[in-house]
Amino acid sequence: MIMVMEAGVEDTMIAVPAGRVTLSDRRTRRRWSVELAPYRLAAFPVTQGQYAQVTGERPGAAQGDRLPVEGVSWWDAVRFCNAMSQHEGLAPAYDIRAGNEDVEWDPSADGYRLPTEAEWEHACRAGTTGPRYGPLDDIAWYRANSDERIHEVGGKQPNPWGLYDMLGNVWDWCWDTYDIEVYGTYRVLRGGGWFDQHWSCRASVRRRSHPNFQVDDTGFRIARSVPR
Repeated sequence: MIMVMEAGVEDTMIAVPAGRVTLSDRRTRRRWSVELAPYRLAAFPVTQGQYAQVTGERPGAAQGDRLPVEGVSWWDAVRFCNAMSQHEGLAPAYDIRAGNEDVEWDPSADGYRLPTEAEWEHACRAGTTGPRYGPLDDIAWYRANSDERIHEVGGKQPNPWGLYDMLGNVWDWCWDTYDIEVYGTYRVLRGGGWFDQHWSCRASVRRRSHPNFQVDDTGFRIARSVPR
């Protein structure tokens, strides 16, 4: 993998290669495959320090610049992506309209965005085929080893592509709706968090939440499309 260094360690973006990933949903017993073009994904979840620098806000209960930002809604994450894009002179990926109740993604934009859940799982697996990319205690903060609290990013081993905290610590918001016919606007969460049991910290696990909800084990990481 090629590391694309930007402003600092927390801003490191990993070049993720094109590929195919097969997703599954235990509730519906459905499986589907997605072809992916190359993209870039942040090596770490967005930290409180990053979030404060861009937005001037520090949501969540725990405080620390190197802690993952948490207590942020899907809408908070989308707005952060646009704000960071504008700060760096990039084209915002999202067109937010109608009082923040409607959003469209422009795939041609070079700005920051949330990964799709297919991109997230492809990056999490990093070419591995098992439920996890390594022994869970080595790669993730979860209920059995977290002391039931959030931890600084990068404290566990990365996956083979150099991505940290893909499992455990905080769940990551993804772009996708979970099941619009059943759950409406609920969005997908991936990765497991510091309070989850081991079975939730697997590459294939899907969770859902309302895009306005702010939860203390939920954060996000940012992606960028690669120009064609």
